[in-house]
Amino acid sequence: MSSIYILWDESHFWGLLIRRALSSWQIDHRLVRGHEIAQGLLASNPPKLLIVPGGWARGKARSLGESGISAIKRFVAQGGSYLGFCGGAGLGLSSKEGLSLTSWKRKGFDNRLHHFLSGHINVSLKIEHPLVPESLGESALLPVWWPGQFAPADDKTEALGRYHTPGPDFWVADLCLSALPEGTLSDWENLYGIKLLPDFLESRPAIVHGNYGKGSYVLSYLHLETPASHQANRWLSHLLDRLRNISPVKRKNVPAWELSTTPVNWPDENLYKAKRTIEKIIATGENNFLLFWRNPWLLGWRRGIPGAALNSLYALICEIMSCEPHPEAIMYWNRKQDEFCSVLKLFDEGVTGYLLSERFAMTMQNLAPESVFPRGIKEQRNALFGPPPGAGGIHARLQHILEELAYITFSAEQ
Repeated sequence: MSSIYILWDESHFWGLLIRRALSSWQIDHRLVRGHEIAQGLLASNPPKLLIVPGGWARGKARSLGESGISAIKRFVAQGGSYLGFCGGAGLGLSSKEGLSLTSWKRKGFDNRLHHFLSGHINVSLKIEHPLVPESLGESALLPVWWPGQFAPADDKTEALGRYHTPGPDFWVADLCLSALPEGTLSDWENLYGIKLLPDFLESRPAIVHGNYGKGSYVLSYLHLETPASHQANRWLSHLLDRLRNISPVKRKNVPAWELSTTPVNWPDENLYKAKRTIEKIIATGENNFLLFWRNPWLLGWRRGIPGAALNSLYALICEIMSCEPHPEAIMYWNRKQDEFCSVLKLFDEGVTGYLLSERFAMTMQNLAPESVFPRGIKEQRNALFGPPPGAGGIHARLQHILEELAYITFSAEQ
């Protein structure tokens, strides 16, 4: 038995982050699936803490089904702890398909640009709360990656941290705020009437806590599992201990993560081929000013380009290849690799053509806008990646195989 379970379904890239953090700290954990929870896992072998990583909240709810949703609520009500990040936080909020651990809901966006915020931001902390480490002081610089927002509904849920001013690596969509001359965003807002400054976040809740029955929950739009983010990592470590009712242990930062140099312990020919293919696609995006590396583990992209989906595929491949192959993983891969390679070939051709179409549209939008057919480009993207926010199209077929292979591979290490 493990004291921490991580819900793997619909976690994509974000499940890798929390798994990597726990593994680096040698904290025992287990990856679990929605159907296992629905079949009674939390009752028969209850952990102290259930972590639900980022990803699409609605997709997580579907993987759990009504039985899984009810099982998590019973687990918390009977004394368990729930920690949700981003999509996992959204799952915990009040909605038809969610857990409704709190009456708080997800706030909608008046301006869609407000959803595309990323980087570190200064957060004021409720330092007197036992779930907040005193060592952080009254404020900390903490990371968000395309977060939702909370819509407060009562005073039974309390904010442990509130947003304030952006940090030096903060972006709005594909605009790096620190790279713009002072006053630029204000000038643009006055000229074009579009709200760009993230001052709407001021004092809004970023991470919240409350009780549900005998148990408790922490819902966070802050990604405390971000590699080498020392204040975030310190808070994550503290939460993991407090939510399991053990004395906090001082730990090192989650190690920096450089995807391209991840060690290879499973030198499979087709996995190598997949890695090179995704690298080639990313290079095409870089060469055409559509993609760039924000840091060694995270892609950046021009607004509208599905960089997160490519980042997820690449990270999954790199992390799978870093593990020693287990017989079960080899058996699964032997069954699926022909299908995967066939779909990957279609994906490579399709995404390369799509990226070049996006680049051509950029060139022609001022020269001859009538020659650009945005509907056709959107249809290309949707066929490859599905309509946002969920994963779909050809990409979903690749993602599903890799996530299943990763689950089998990582579970063998536990």
